[in-house]
Amino acid sequence: MAAGLVVPAAIQAESGAEAMHGAGELPVLPRNVATATSMATRNLGKTGYKVGIFSLGGQAALEQPKNEEVAVAIVERAIDLGINYIDTAAQYGGEGRWSQKNIGQVMKRRRKEVYLASKTHDHTRDGSLRLLEESLKLLNTDHLDAWQLLHVSSQADVDQIFAKGGAIEALQRAKEQKMVRFAGVTGHAEPGVLMQCLERYSFDTILMALNAADKYQKSFAEKLLPMAVEKQMGIIGMKIPARGRILASWQPPAKSSWEGPATGPGVLWMKEALYFTLSHPVSTVIVGCDTVAQLEESVQLAREFTPLTNEQMVVMEKKTEPIAKQALFFRNWS
Repeated sequence: MAAGLVVPAAIQAESGAEAMHGAGELPVLPRNVATATSMATRNLGKTGYKVGIFSLGGQAALEQPKNEEVAVAIVERAIDLGINYIDTAAQYGGEGRWSQKNIGQVMKRRRKEVYLASKTHDHTRDGSLRLLEESLKLLNTDHLDAWQLLHVSSQADVDQIFAKGGAIEALQRAKEQKMVRFAGVTGHAEPGVLMQCLERYSFDTILMALNAADKYQKSFAEKLLPMAVEKQMGIIGMKIPARGRILASWQPPAKSSWEGPATGPGVLWMKEALYFTLSHPVSTVIVGCDTVAQLEESVQLAREFTPLTNEQMVVMEKKTEPIAKQALFFRNWS
């Protein structure tokens, strides 16, 4: 653990989450036998896990209310295709917790085949431990392979997380109690804020927004990514298609959505967007899928992946400049 944070060996929490898993050993790391022949794998930092370069995100169809038939089919097919990392969060799907519920339907039978990552959006110790208890029940498991701090985006977030009674104590407690194998942090708005987190705690993984427009607003690739590489972290890329907004096939909705205004289609195809991010030193990328067909297309692209040249990447960056604001709707622009 980095200097500047002292977490007591035995943190007292009011949540009952710690009783859900004893202090025994965690099971061996998951193994999907289809992964090795499906796509390239990379080290997930120092975790000892070999992760496929394409992983399944828990948003899109998976977080939609009362969409179990479609969502479960996507998760089942993902594992069949060799995906061995699935990401979700307590916040995905709103109060209904649809993402965790849908993934949990498959985890009843196939938990040993995938590295399962979830997140807490609560910045307090006790609130996070309550979310963990609920998450384990919904996901039909007694442990997570990774538990992450969701969307750390401001100095206020950092201050609360690392204060006495903050969420970092929950992560430490969950690891000690063998409810969680590894700890991670996530974000897509402010690279400097995430760098502070990496300086203050020895996180195992980081989930960061990294797409072809990255350089145009608060770049994550400039300083945050090298820092994570130096610390030998597992690095997971996200926001590759920017909820479709970076793609030439995307059409703006009739009404502006919560992501903010967009003037028109993007400029890249999914292959370009995916290969741009995979050509960086990331372990894997997560993408949410709306259909099984969309999932299959992405896995096929991952299977055929070869790294882009620097010249090709520069061309893609230049193409995204006119649509940078819609491709980076998740960054702080103020």
